[in-house]
Amino acid sequence: MNAPGKPWYLISNIEAFDTPALIVYPSRVRENIITLKSMIDDVKRLRPHVKTHKTREASLMMMDEGIFKFKCATIAEADMLGAAGAKDVLLAYQPAGPKVERLFSLVTNYPATQFSCLVDDLAAAGNIAAAARKKNLSINVFIDLNTGMNRTGIATGKALALYLRCDELEGINPVGLHVYDGHIHDPDLRTRKRSCDEAFESVDELRNAIISKGLKEPVVVAGGSPSFPIHLLRKNTECSPGTFVYWDAGYQEQLPEQHFRPAALVISRIISIPDETTICSDLGHKSIAAENVLAKRVRFLNAPELIPVAQSEEHLVLRTDAGHDYKIGDVLYGLPYHICPTCALYNEAYAVNDGKIDGHWEVIARNRKINY
Repeated sequence: MNAPGKPWYLISNIEAFDTPALIVYPSRVRENIITLKSMIDDVKRLRPHVKTHKTREASLMMMDEGIFKFKCATIAEADMLGAAGAKDVLLAYQPAGPKVERLFSLVTNYPATQFSCLVDDLAAAGNIAAAARKKNLSINVFIDLNTGMNRTGIATGKALALYLRCDELEGINPVGLHVYDGHIHDPDLRTRKRSCDEAFESVDELRNAIISKGLKEPVVVAGGSPSFPIHLLRKNTECSPGTFVYWDAGYQEQLPEQHFRPAALVISRIISIPDETTICSDLGHKSIAAENVLAKRVRFLNAPELIPVAQSEEHLVLRTDAGHDYKIGDVLYGLPYHICPTCALYNEAYAVNDGKIDGHWEVIARNRKINY
């Protein structure tokens, strides 16, 4: 632990490590996992998304805390989870092309893991079913619902017919509904809840319609971080937050009701001081997610007054007041606005324990392919 009064993020042996780099604080990761568990009535209703951390280490930490169901977006993430011994993995994606064969390679090579995937189209479901039959396998599928995100999914009004047709296909077994409502992220929790509940009404109707057809009650996997506090109140609904594991400046700002703590940072060094009010660090586009406006991409915990004014591939230019005492080589500790795509820029994260870097976590699932 850091000494009393010493900022939690400072690293005593930082001078031995190059920048830019991704830093992870395992003790804080575990605290966030424990906080997550404390928010819900049954740990079995948790199905965290691994897209944020993409590491075996964080996945194993969750398993240590009794979480064995996961959601992922890529075959590589699913591969990582299978190799780590996860019991239940939902590929929250409708596989097409070579991804179908890759998914069944996972099914074959990780028999202790139950894999499932999404479908929102009958022809795609038929292709998956045909591939399963060729291998004498069967795979569970969740119908992907569009409740307003307008990214993937079938309209709930058309989903019953798809669910029933999938139930007739040998090789796939429809077991549930998938609802991602990432378009709902109002900072005000009451407004967010109202929007979320309205969007979910049709999902409840669909669930009841499936039961009325004599089929088993479908499992509903719903939401991400913004809607987690809302969906956790619904019975028989699995919740899929992901960013909680590391947290970031964006969700600190947007979701004040959630008390997770930052557990991953990027470190950068000042490499040039062109004039008395300009500083340049090595945190370029290749080192931090660049999809947000420049001023919001990073907040330096030990230098909050620094204002980003320009960025290129390997450089971040910052404005400060004249008379500052910054020096070339100074380390800046940055909290990303969006940690998920930032992690995908790094092969590994330095692990900090007791204020000292003493290992690393491989961001293994940032790769498009691991084994299969």
